[in-house]
Formats: sequence, structure tokens, C-alpha cells
Amino acid sequence: MKDPVRIEIARPADAPAIAQMSRDLIEYSLPWSWQAPRVLRHVQRDESTVITSRWRGEFAGFAIMRFGVEEAHLDLLAVHSRLQRRGVGAAMLRWLEDSARVAGTSVVHLEVRETNHGGRAFYRRLGYRRVGRVPGYYCNREAALCLARDLWEGRDAQIAPAPRSSPWTALIAAPGFIPR
Repeated sequence: MKDPVRIEIARPADAPAIAQMSRDLIEYSLPWSWQAPRVLRHVQRDESTVITSRWRGEFAGFAIMRFGVEEAHLDLLAVHSRLQRRGVGAAMLRWLEDSARVAGTSVVHLEVRETNHGGRAFYRRLGYRRVGRVPGYYCNREAALCLARDLWEGRDAQIAPAPRSSPWTALIAAPGFIPR
């Protein structure tokens, strides 16, 4: 049987649907920062990869990842509520991790709301480990847990928090940082 999850590179026309899903599933109770123009900029950037997924033909989810020289940062990942726990999110994350490995990326970093127990369990099942915590990361309302995964598992080195030279580390360390 053919896999019901289809993953594609996002097109500019996907930006409004991605932005709406981000607002509804990720940015609830926060100011809406991932509006369509911002999503579109990431669709068009070389250092970002934006993907969409379809479950049996229905728009199911999306993910946005930024790539650095040796590390990547998963900015957003969401799956429509009624399609969660069907492997859609895991398929998108595996797709992005495979792309990162091909590009020579060694570590993926991300943040998740401290109160998002389902998201934390999802990432834990996929090999992500806590490497830090940022109080007030989400508009000074909620803490973020910083997670990371070594894509070259089996190496002797342990994952450390993103190095100070990483653009997202400098940003999230700033007091009152609001992602834009």
C-alpha cells in the first residue's frame, strides 16, 4: 500500500495556509508572528526549507527549518489536530533530518513550550534531548525548553546547547525576545 503521507517543498501559494495553521496550532495565546509574509520569506530563502505534508490528499501540516553550516534549527512544525498521531509529523521531521544529513549538518536544535507535553513527548520519541531552558521565551509568558538531536548518532561527542555563534542562540538569549 502506498504511504498516505506526501511531503513537498512549499510553494509561495502555501504561505497563507501555513501561517493560519501556525497561528491556530503553535502561536495560540501569543501575538501572531508567523504571518503569511514571514512564511513567504522563508519559502524564498536558500537557507530555509519549508515543507508541506498531505495525508490522503488533504493538507495535513508543515515544517520550517533553517540550515547553518553545521547545525539546523527547526523553527516550526505543525500537524492538523485531527491528523496527529498518524506519523505525519514524524515523516516531515525525518525528511528534514535526511536533508540536513545530506547537507553535512550534524545537529538540529528547536524550542518547544514547556507546557506542551505532547510536543515534548513527540520530540523525545524521535531522539531529541533537552539542552536548555529559556524562561519567558514566548513573549515573556511561557518558558521554552531547548531540545537538540545529534544527527550522527553514535558519535562520542555530546550535544551542547547551540554555540554562541548560532544566530538563534543570540536571539533567544536576549531579554524579551519575540520571534518574528
